[in-house]
Amino acid sequence: MSRSAHPAGPRHGDVLPEGHYAAPPADLNLLDPKVWSQTVARDEATGAVTVAGLDVRALAQQFGTPAYILDEDDFRARCRAWQQAFSHLDADVYYAGKAFLSRAIVRWLHEEGLNVDVCSGGELTVALSAGMPPERIAFHGNNKTVAELEYAVKSGLGHVVVDSFEELVRLAWAADQQGTRQKILLRVTVGVEAHTHEFIATAHEDQKFGFSLTGGQAAEAVRRALTLDGVELVGIHSHIGSQIFDMAGFEVAARRVVGLLAEIKAEHGVELPEIDLGGGLGIAYTSEDDPREPQEIAAALTEIVRRECAAEGLSIPRLSVEPGRAIVGPTAFTLYEVGTIKPLDGLRTYVSVDGGMSDNIRTALYDAEYSVALVSRASDAEPMLSRVVGKHCESGDIVVRDAFLPADLAPGDLLAVPATGAYCRSMASNYNHALKPPVVAVRDGQARVIVRRETEEDLLRLDVG
Repeated sequence: MSRSAHPAGPRHGDVLPEGHYAAPPADLNLLDPKVWSQTVARDEATGAVTVAGLDVRALAQQFGTPAYILDEDDFRARCRAWQQAFSHLDADVYYAGKAFLSRAIVRWLHEEGLNVDVCSGGELTVALSAGMPPERIAFHGNNKTVAELEYAVKSGLGHVVVDSFEELVRLAWAADQQGTRQKILLRVTVGVEAHTHEFIATAHEDQKFGFSLTGGQAAEAVRRALTLDGVELVGIHSHIGSQIFDMAGFEVAARRVVGLLAEIKAEHGVELPEIDLGGGLGIAYTSEDDPREPQEIAAALTEIVRRECAAEGLSIPRLSVEPGRAIVGPTAFTLYEVGTIKPLDGLRTYVSVDGGMSDNIRTALYDAEYSVALVSRASDAEPMLSRVVGKHCESGDIVVRDAFLPADLAPGDLLAVPATGAYCRSMASNYNHALKPPVVAVRDGQARVIVRRETEEDLLRLDVG
């Protein structure tokens, strides 16, 4: 069966024709396990939702709303699933830290045997401060500063993914100055048009990342890298985009990367030992999404690489992958309190919550689709077509564009939006001087803050007057 990417193209806010919307679910109280983390359940006695055995009403009372509630057992289980999927192979699993990074997350990754990739000096500092061995860290980014490159070399990172000719020279110089050689991969733009939103497609020619394969820059970057004493070229990196369900793009990318390896061997007599095919595998934001399991992904990617290497007469290189969203995305939900409710006759009902685009910009930025549920109680009321919106001064401040919620929804009720572990806290802002929510980890009936809520004192501390 053909799989498509998460729909994220341009859409209008207008009311769509009658019959456009899927029928509301038969029971608004049901929670699709494909969308929610593994310990989320609805208590039959109270009707409230629990996570790791904790009532969301108690979590809201203790930690306030909005808050990101992260299921630690679910996170660790997904780490193990990815690690086990590739454990029988000559492969590495790097967690893409840009999805969400904190010191607690890094410690969990270390304990579960995953590596981490970072794309800024700040992310690198978090990874190192939490005890991730530097040789298990890779450093991405299209415009790393000289200071960041020097920091990477000084820290002894396992890999730096080089993105430009300027960076190649700067990194080689930094390594020379420190009397060492830095292992690198060259990021190659393979010309694959991933079926995803324009802003998260990263392998077509007209964008900022990497060395163009078809334009000859990738081959030239290899030539230059092999002449520089400060760097050791060990492989090629490719990343085609994000929230991708269809493996066809990865197949094309792998074929082109392996083709470059064959060209390198023919021209330079060098067989590079590593390739990194990036991440970007999709998750279920709604019940309609159909993500692949790590075992299926591992089998597909390794078969693609083996087949292409056999066709080119190459040894099979060590493979790396970079799941970020696929690990942390489903592990968290955002807990909100309902503030105002505005029914618009013949249209829909606007449900305003105490967060919004400051804690989840993805709906406004990518037209991302989410699910939402009433979690502080159960309800047998009729479904009403709703739009969950935030409290910011923007008409585009939308959390969930179209959803069915119970018609008896009232101010003070708690809503939860699942699958918000990836990119929501990472991309959170202080728009309208909103305070960034906390991240609360839950496990075995216990809850603890791993990233605290911002305070007004935090805002004023930065505002020096």
